Amino acid sequence: MGVLLGVETIRNAVTLYPKGYGDVRNAERAAGVYTGRYVLPYLIARFLFGISFLIALLIYTWRRKHLSMYEEIETFLRDNKEILMPIRYTYREIKKMTGGFKDKLGQGGFGTVYKGKLRSGPFVAIKLLGKSKTSGQDFISEVATIGRIHHVNVVQLIGFCVQGSKRALVYEFMPNGSLDKFIFSKDGINEVVHLSCKSMHEISLGVARGIAYLHRGCDMQILHFDIKPHNILLDENFIPKVSDFGLAKLYSIDDRTVSLTAVRGTLGYMAPELFYKNIGGVSYKADVYSFGMLLLEMASRRKNLQLNMPDCSSEENLSQIYFPTWIYNQFSEGKDIELMENATEEEKSIARKMIIIALWCIQLKPCDRPSMHQVVEMLEGDAQTLEMPPKPSMCPQEMPNMDHGLISEQTTIDDLTNTSGDFEEFSSDAIPMINSVS
Repeated sequence: MGVLLGVETIRNAVTLYPKGYGDVRNAERAAGVYTGRYVLPYLIARFLFGISFLIALLIYTWRRKHLSMYEEIETFLRDNKEILMPIRYTYREIKKMTGGFKDKLGQGGFGTVYKGKLRSGPFVAIKLLGKSKTSGQDFISEVATIGRIHHVNVVQLIGFCVQGSKRALVYEFMPNGSLDKFIFSKDGINEVVHLSCKSMHEISLGVARGIAYLHRGCDMQILHFDIKPHNILLDENFIPKVSDFGLAKLYSIDDRTVSLTAVRGTLGYMAPELFYKNIGGVSYKADVYSFGMLLLEMASRRKNLQLNMPDCSSEENLSQIYFPTWIYNQFSEGKDIELMENATEEEKSIARKMIIIALWCIQLKPCDRPSMHQVVEMLEGDAQTLEMPPKPSMCPQEMPNMDHGLISEQTTIDDLTNTSGDFEEFSSDAIPMINSVS
């Protein structure tokens, strides 16, 4: 029985193994341990290699796509040298102008604005643009169009930068900043020079002329879509300049309505047709509506929407929450409105004219609003010839509940929506110039 070497007892049963069987089992066990020890690291190594390869492939694809786009931009610029373009700066020159981006003037949804200085001496405002969905060629085309704008009431584009993914716009510098700080006081204290009612009227007339030029004075129709106090800049002589074309779109001068893929503008200044397709098509009348809301704030020195009223239980205070409704009710009831302390009769007349024109501009239907050219004529004319418009609709209490609600006056909307539709041209007969308002 020399061949019987292994004896194993399992559940009281005896099993006999031939000689050498135990050595084989031990070898198999050792081999299994050896294999398990190296399989896991091998799998991990393969996984890491696969991830690294995938990342490298994505980076290569991204770089190839963007380098191709940058090459297309350069090719487009070379092939279109005859286009009158603003000065092109390198990113290094932009950085040098701003002193390393030290003096920040402001920040918006489309970029950050810094104060800079040209080598020739003048100060400039440099806007570094954030990421944009527009192609490089679209950006250059818009720069070329806006760069050809030369109007006393539109901020001038001096130059631009497009270098790789970096884009910047160089504008003339406006030392008196934006109009909002001259309309709205902080904590009841206005920290800057008080502008008279007559000055506000002159500023509003300049803004109207600037917008009218954008609509009809260029080879392309430029719709701003974001007219508000913050986008009206004042030079050293308080001459207004329409600025910030981040939401502006260029269209053929013959287009009566336009198509948009997104709601554009700032809550409180946006025309209702941007939300409701059945009101009318989107056109330059959207800018007219925004100007009307701006004009009301300039005349009253208050925001059109006051959400901090102390008591909303009374009808009087509830009406004052939305200024257009309140002011219309006051006018229709023949009440004398004191918008400013110690106002002269001339100032009261100017404020009344600005408010009546504003109420025409914010009519619900685009076809009931004047064009900006007509607005200019109304501002230049006599207040005694203006008739009261119909009551503005779409007050907050009359508007359907919307998900975005009344968020903030500075909230910019970028929700996808279709706003194309039919458009009925405005008739000058809608604004009778008769002596019916004292």
